[in-house]
Amino acid sequence: MSTFVFKNKVCEYTPVSNHFIENHMPKARGEFVKVYLLGLKYCISGELGVNSSMMAKTLNLLESDVMNALNYWNDEEVIKLTPIDNMGNFNIDFLELKDNSLENEKEEKVNLLEELNNNSIKDMLQDIEKLVGRPLSPKEMTMYLSWQKDFSFPPEIILLLIQYCASKGKTDYRYVEKIAIAWHDENIKNVEDAQTYIKKHEDKWIKIKKILNYLGIKSTEIMKPQEQMIEKWINVYKFNLEIIYKACDICFDRINKSDFKYIDGILNSWFKENISTLQDIEKKDKKKSTYKPKNYSNHNNKNSNFNDFNQREYDYEDLEKKLLGWDNE
Repeated sequence: MSTFVFKNKVCEYTPVSNHFIENHMPKARGEFVKVYLLGLKYCISGELGVNSSMMAKTLNLLESDVMNALNYWNDEEVIKLTPIDNMGNFNIDFLELKDNSLENEKEEKVNLLEELNNNSIKDMLQDIEKLVGRPLSPKEMTMYLSWQKDFSFPPEIILLLIQYCASKGKTDYRYVEKIAIAWHDENIKNVEDAQTYIKKHEDKWIKIKKILNYLGIKSTEIMKPQEQMIEKWINVYKFNLEIIYKACDICFDRINKSDFKYIDGILNSWFKENISTLQDIEKKDKKKSTYKPKNYSNHNNKNSNFNDFNQREYDYEDLEKKLLGWDNE
C-alpha cells in the first residue's frame, strides 16, 4: 500500500484547468480522469496522509488502477510523482498546465504549408495516419517533420518508429516523442540501427515479462523502480532467468509472498559471492548443511581429568562367580 502527500492551500472548490479538459481528458481512460480529479481535490484542500487504499475505496477502483493512473499522468507531465522513500510513498505535485497552442498554431500552419508541397512528405504523413488510425494534428505533423532536421531521421526511420510505437498500442505524441529522443541519443541513423535497437529492447522486455509472469504480476502494474531493479538483475548482474526464478522461489518459501526488495537482497548477495549458476547455489547450500560447530569438549584429551588417575583392574571371572553364588562351593 502506498501513501501520498498532497501539499497546497485549503479551498472550498476544485478548479480544473481548461487545458486539462480540452487536451488531456478526452484521450485518457475514465478511471485515470477520476484519480486525477480526486487527487487534485486532495491537493487543493490540503489533505495529508492519503494512501492508495483510501483513493481506491473512494473511487471503487483497485489500488493498481490508482497507481497506473498516477504513472500515466506523470508520463503525460500533468503531475510530478516523486518517491519519498523505498516503501512506496510519494510526493505528488499537480503541475501548472499552459496552452500555447494558439501562439504556435500560426507558425505550424506556415511550416506545414511549405512542407506539404513536397509529395514525399505528404505520403509519409498519410502513412503515419494509417499507422496510428486517426488524422494527425498540425502539432503532430510539425513534430514528425522536425525530426528530419533535428535528428537527421529519414522518412523510413520515422515510419519504423511510429510502427514500433503503434505495435505497443501507444500512439500518443508525447510517448512517440520520447522514443524518438531515445533513438536520437542512441545515434540511430538507418533502418539496421533501428532494428538492432528494437531487438535489444524487445529481448529485455520479453525477459521482464517472463519474470513478472513467474511472480504472478501483470506488466501494466509494474512501477519504474521495480522495472529498474529487474533491469539491474538482467543487465548489470547478468543473471539468467533460472537464477532469478530460484531467488523468487526462496523469497516465497521464506515470507510466503513476492517481494522485490527481498528478491533483490538475495541476488545482491549472490552477485557479491560470484554465484552465477544453479550448481553454485547448490554448493553454497551444501556447505551450510555440512557445517559442524567446533567441539570444545575435552573427552579426546589424553591429559583430561577423566583419564588422569590409575584405572582399577577387575577379575571378571571372579565377579561372575560371586554373582552366581559359585564362590561358596
